[in-house]
Amino acid sequence: MTSSPKFSTRQIRQDFLDFFNSKGHTIVPSAPLVPGNDPTLLFTNSGMVQFKDVFLGAEKRSYVRAADVQRCLRAGGKHNDLDSVGYTARHHTFFEMLGNWSFGDYFKKDAIAWAWELLTEVWKLPKDRLLVTVYHTDDEAFELWNKVIGIPAERIVRIGDNKGAPFASDNFWQMADTGPCGPCTEIFFDHGDHIAGGPPGSPDEDGDRFIEIWNLVFMQFDRQADGSLIPLPAPCVDTGMGLERLTAVLQHVHSNYEIDLFQALIKKASELTGTADLENKSLRVIADHIRACSFLIVDGVLPSNEGRGYVLRRIIRRALRHGWMLGVRQSFFHKMVGTLSDLMGDAYPELPAARDLVERALKAEEERFAETLDAGMRIFDDIAGRSGIVIAGTDAFRLYDTYGFPVDLTADIARERGLSVDMEGFEAAMEEQKRRAREAGKFASSTSLPADLVAQLKPTGFLGYEQLASEGLSVVALLKDGRPVDRVEAGDDAVVLLDRTPFYAESGGQVGDTGRLTGEGSEFVVTDTQKFAGQFHGHVGNVTRGSLKVGDRVSAAIDAERRGATILNHSATHLLHAALREVLGTHVQQKGSLVAPDRLRFDFSHFQAMTADELAEIERRVNTQIRANHQAEVHNMGMQEALDFGAMALFGEKYGEHVRVLRMGETSTELCGGTHVGRTGDIGLFKIVSEGGVSAGVRRIEAVTGQGALNYVDEEEARLDQAAELLGGSAADVVDKIRALLDRQKKLDRELEALKAKAASGATADLAGAAQVVNGVRVLASRLEGFDAKALRDAMDRLKQQLGDAVIVLAGTSDGKAALVAGVNGNAAGKVKAGELLSHIASQIGGKGGGRPDLAQGGGEDGPALVSALKGVHDWVSQRLQ
Repeated sequence: MTSSPKFSTRQIRQDFLDFFNSKGHTIVPSAPLVPGNDPTLLFTNSGMVQFKDVFLGAEKRSYVRAADVQRCLRAGGKHNDLDSVGYTARHHTFFEMLGNWSFGDYFKKDAIAWAWELLTEVWKLPKDRLLVTVYHTDDEAFELWNKVIGIPAERIVRIGDNKGAPFASDNFWQMADTGPCGPCTEIFFDHGDHIAGGPPGSPDEDGDRFIEIWNLVFMQFDRQADGSLIPLPAPCVDTGMGLERLTAVLQHVHSNYEIDLFQALIKKASELTGTADLENKSLRVIADHIRACSFLIVDGVLPSNEGRGYVLRRIIRRALRHGWMLGVRQSFFHKMVGTLSDLMGDAYPELPAARDLVERALKAEEERFAETLDAGMRIFDDIAGRSGIVIAGTDAFRLYDTYGFPVDLTADIARERGLSVDMEGFEAAMEEQKRRAREAGKFASSTSLPADLVAQLKPTGFLGYEQLASEGLSVVALLKDGRPVDRVEAGDDAVVLLDRTPFYAESGGQVGDTGRLTGEGSEFVVTDTQKFAGQFHGHVGNVTRGSLKVGDRVSAAIDAERRGATILNHSATHLLHAALREVLGTHVQQKGSLVAPDRLRFDFSHFQAMTADELAEIERRVNTQIRANHQAEVHNMGMQEALDFGAMALFGEKYGEHVRVLRMGETSTELCGGTHVGRTGDIGLFKIVSEGGVSAGVRRIEAVTGQGALNYVDEEEARLDQAAELLGGSAADVVDKIRALLDRQKKLDRELEALKAKAASGATADLAGAAQVVNGVRVLASRLEGFDAKALRDAMDRLKQQLGDAVIVLAGTSDGKAALVAGVNGNAAGKVKAGELLSHIASQIGGKGGGRPDLAQGGGEDGPALVSALKGVHDWVSQRLQ
């Protein structure tokens, strides 16, 4: 038995791509961790995600062979490995998946032969340490491995169905309950008999001796609703091989955390945390989590309390908590980014390009979490001390909701102390909060079409760049209540699909067009246009006259005025984006937009509120570009050619191989499929109406253009004139009038405060004489009409000086409300606590309060209950003093 040479992670990644490039494969870049236009997934969790529409027949590519290295994340939703990360040899949040793909081209023979060639001839893995599995009825794959490759039959394991359920096997893959599916063959590496575990299919297969390194899926069937399998006309190949697992094998180590990439990250983490023991599991967690967090931020996710941002926050806080366990009390996690960029920046150039943004986002989250970690740990200690062996779900939810502790962090700490968490109770509390907040359905499925209908239709031809109205359009499909129908009648709400259309379907932030479809004796009012399956324009609306059936010819006319107002806002959004990057920095990335007829809304990454000067400069720059009257140049080109041309791709949008590039002047060049002005001067005027925060690290600007901007200016002038009239002057001297008014107000406020202080002094002089002596301590409880909290505190200070050993309660009343202040001074301090006294009174008047033993504040309702509560103070104090 010979040993294979040792390879670096960087070399293995490149070897894979070079090998399949030599076999005629197109090398495809990794898709982002956030799936483009796929709301059914939180994250890209496997290599096939970016090719999903290709396998479903909804998308065509220019190539039939592809290879890629896909970044993947499994830390949320159905695929969640977070709890195991750091405690096992092979679990990760972020991992890289090597994959080669055939879309109706080569099949089992070539896929198997190339896999064997790469593993044994390029990477020199010993053949006698490899074994394979096949689906139990896949005789073709068995024969290829045995007769062509030459693997002995005893090292080819047939894997059957689990518990007899048809096709329920580890070696039968399916995308969903119906649709493309097929058998797979898996390649395993034998780490040696010194490690426990048996071969796949054996009772002890879960051991660590035999490790799966490559899965070859052969999609050759279309599974029907009744469970039957129909052969696909063009079978496909989908393979996946985890880079970290493979690297461990090729570097002759057992754990993924022992490979060169992780060892470099662990070493950096040890330096930052001052931890000499490189085997410490917390260092593993930090090394794993920096990859997930960095690439999530690169792909546009920022920490928040919902959706993808919440998953990112969970991962960051888990890493920070492990740093906290190692004794780190200062920011450290963001300092890992530079090392990661050095290790992976050549494979993913977007990482070094976004390094500053990633570091700033992580540091901001570290500072935010530091404020709550100590307090949260104290609460956890209290909960754990009274919980027995199970922490209640409601307590776990309180830690999450109040102290920002992700539930997996609570579970992590609990596990270390021999406790568990009632996850069902936590989920119930979480669902209740979602119900109250009406936040259900964050990732609800978007508009979709039945798979069989998608296979029959051609993508909708879009005429709307040149035409606002078109004739002779064919109705190719109708949907009613989400289902295909042949005919719709007057009064029916429906979706109409045409072979061609001038209607723009909502995408890229631009709202869908509205208008009318008219046929012979029929009319359909379009209230919205949505994109189905990424390529079909669905005209949503109502049949107002006659009927429509599949095959009818119709004319289409969009609302031209509405479209015209929308394109002004859309083109202005591009100019705004460019201006923001010029003024604030290139860390600005689009996080969402809305382009409607009446306004534009633009969300972008930035870590602080914009100043008035910055907003003015942004507005000035956009209007400068408008006045320059640049031509809005449209170029259609290949994706790489567009990037070389200087085009910026907008985050979250899914682009094909051929893209549309919009250039306006020298500042704005972006990929965009929307509709736009002919020249920037058409926009007329750009006016920002608001700027504010959306979530941590995300700001929002709202603005208006064209007639909307002129209307806004007119309204502002009208308000200014009205203000001038109220001030008794003209618009020109409004500022001077307001300044004079404020100066006068300040003078009156000072005079009023002086009068209040004089009145309070007189009142407290009278009050001191009303104090009663109880067991050698003066006790005073009084109601003061019109006194606010500040006046009460001032009165309290004077009364303490006058009375010496005293217990004092003052209630200031106004408009049916009561402000309470309780104070304890001198010898009474050892037996009477102000906080307890105030809570006692507040509880009787529907209020609350608390504070220090010598001073407490609160409030409640004014009325008979307050009078009664104040009368009872003497008895309450007397009991305490006894």
